[in-house]
Amino acid sequence: MTQLVRVQNFMVSNDGYGSGEGQSAERPFGHADPAALASWAGATAHWPNRTDPGGSYGLDDYFTRDFANNIGAEIMGRNKFGPVRGPWENEDWQGWWGDEPPFHTPVFVLTHYPRPSFTLGETTFHFIDAAPKDALAQAFEAADGKDVRIGGGVATVRAFLDADLIDTLHMAVVPSVELGRGERLWSSPEDLTDRFHHEAVPSASGVVHHLFWRK
Repeated sequence: MTQLVRVQNFMVSNDGYGSGEGQSAERPFGHADPAALASWAGATAHWPNRTDPGGSYGLDDYFTRDFANNIGAEIMGRNKFGPVRGPWENEDWQGWWGDEPPFHTPVFVLTHYPRPSFTLGETTFHFIDAAPKDALAQAFEAADGKDVRIGGGVATVRAFLDADLIDTLHMAVVPSVELGRGERLWSSPEDLTDRFHHEAVPSASGVVHHLFWRK
């Protein structure tokens, strides 16, 4: 079976930004409000952090459930892993997600400053200094025949797009959010239609799901 490289449930503001400016330990998305970007997913019945019964079904819930479907490994950039820059002064920082990160697979963190791997719950983080093609080879091997998710942030998604290594993308555009500055994924979804088929599907929540697959 062919292994795919997927971007899944990547949230983007109406003006094309995946995160804001000024990331810190207290603000993973910089000046952007993550609740505003993710409210469509947080309202669904299968949102991983839901602690009470209820939640919506339908299109948004389908994408929430599909997040982990056939994913065997994730690749993320160092900025998604945390706000620390440069050499690691210590190795105390273990990500934003607490004792049970939501990935439940091997995760390969791209960084120029590798550090030892560690495991939290069902997720093992590996820190590698590698070009996209080489990182993908390691992730495919760890994925045990399943797909690999490119988890972000924006610079990492762009790097894999520039290397022409992504097979499918699902972008959730939130029309109510305008960021104005930060890390910009695109000026328009049409930026990707040179290589990908594109379909936009509006949801009752107001978010628009953009699906891309290779031509």
